[in-house]
Amino acid sequence: MPIPNNALVLVTDGRKTLFFRNHGDQNQIDLRTEAHDEREDLTDGEMKTDAPGTIGQSAGYSGRVAYEETDFKQLEEDRWAHSAAEQVNKRALANDFEALAIIAPPKTLGELRKKLHKEAERRVVCEIDKEMTGRPIPDIEALIVGHTAPEAPAEV
Repeated sequence: MPIPNNALVLVTDGRKTLFFRNHGDQNQIDLRTEAHDEREDLTDGEMKTDAPGTIGQSAGYSGRVAYEETDFKQLEEDRWAHSAAEQVNKRALANDFEALAIIAPPKTLGELRKKLHKEAERRVVCEIDKEMTGRPIPDIEALIVGHTAPEAPAEV
């Protein structure tokens, strides 16, 4: 489905969130930046305080087994996606947009889907699973056009 005039476009990943508004129409997309936010990457040492925990073995096994270490970077990226979803939800409930396009890497897109309110979900007209936060606006527009262009009818 083409992106209509005044549609909201969310481009996000685990570190950066961009909101655009389509000032064009369904035939000519013209994205303008509305808001953006970016976080600094923290090192693992800045995010964790302890070594992984261990448990003793039973039934005659000797030694200790370490728990799998938590992926703090992934947790932070998931929190970032949840925050972006909260922003979209607030805008949807305030009737700030009628149509929503989301562009995010697959993992981030999955986290966003988990947290979208039903009212925001209803307004999603396009989802693209691709990393685009570091790309210029014309590249994002071209991606949307390529993804939403109607398919040519099959020749018989």
